[in-house]
Amino acid sequence: MAKRTAPCRRSTADLSAHVLDHLVERTGIDPAIVDDVVWGCVGQVGEQTFDIARTAVLSAGWPESVPGTTVDRQCGSSQQAVHFAAAGLISGQYDVAVAGGVESMSRIPMGSAQATGNPFGPRYTERYGPEAPNQGIGAEMIADKWALSRHQLDEFAISSHERAAAATDAGLFATEIAAIEADVRTVGVDEGIRRGGTVEKLAGLQPAFRENGRVTAANASQISDGSAALLMMTSAAAAKAGLTPLARVHTAVVVGSAPMPMLTGPIPATQKALTRSGLSLDDIGVFEVNEAFASVVLAWAAEFDVDLAKVNPLGGAIALGHPLGGSGARLMTTMLHHMRTENIRYGMQTMCEGGGQANATILELL
Repeated sequence: MAKRTAPCRRSTADLSAHVLDHLVERTGIDPAIVDDVVWGCVGQVGEQTFDIARTAVLSAGWPESVPGTTVDRQCGSSQQAVHFAAAGLISGQYDVAVAGGVESMSRIPMGSAQATGNPFGPRYTERYGPEAPNQGIGAEMIADKWALSRHQLDEFAISSHERAAAATDAGLFATEIAAIEADVRTVGVDEGIRRGGTVEKLAGLQPAFRENGRVTAANASQISDGSAALLMMTSAAAAKAGLTPLARVHTAVVVGSAPMPMLTGPIPATQKALTRSGLSLDDIGVFEVNEAFASVVLAWAAEFDVDLAKVNPLGGAIALGHPLGGSGARLMTTMLHHMRTENIRYGMQTMCEGGGQANATILELL
């Protein structure tokens, strides 16, 4: 497993290949045994087109016999890649798979794909109106519905940075980050973490989406570049490779939700995952809820009355960045490492996604 979330001038294929390189280095597997690489990527335009998963495999020097496929479930793309890989393993289609994803938001800016045409046709606009869905406005609508103040959102943002800084200082990310050469330097830590912030300082920022609104650049996720990968196997394949599994995918679900406010999907996704798993909230020792916006996490926590100390304990996308197609795998990597460190049996991850969707995954430590 590996992750990288920081501005980088490496091509998207090379950034992906970098984590594939380190996956091989750290596990010792022969990449020839990999049946498929399932890779998330949202901005499939320019250098992120032509099935970036396959290009990444070849860029990493893996055998030409190893295929790759690219998934777009918006921000949850690489979490969905994990779900697809797990399904392939359980159904017998795969013995060994790699799931992950990538996004280079400095090279392929958000919305680049829409620049070539409007993705919403007449029947969609007849149903939902002519205005395109807007995540920022959706985050404001969530703040309205759950009565979340600007102070609460900024306070949560400060906490994300403080937790990420503390985790970095304690070396908790060291075993999951694959340092990379970029811009004639080595980047080995996440660069979005800001230290010494206060709610008072953040109060000076202008709202980003609505006049007199509450959502700002500070209490929303950071634009960043990153890639992450996880090795997934059947028990038999792991034994044959001489590897000891760290965890299993206990439950994996996906839901649809309203395309506006778009970002409430983690609530029904969590409910569905708990129902399907037979577990209760009290059984879950850690939660990773993607910090697309502070309002999303706070609304989710309020809905389930979850102690925020168990949510994103090492910081989240507000501090560490949100490289869209790679974020799901990055969150899962961090959650799994935290579960191992703290001996937590069950961890749950959920993410809001463009178009009104959400994945939820429960991992069980082995």
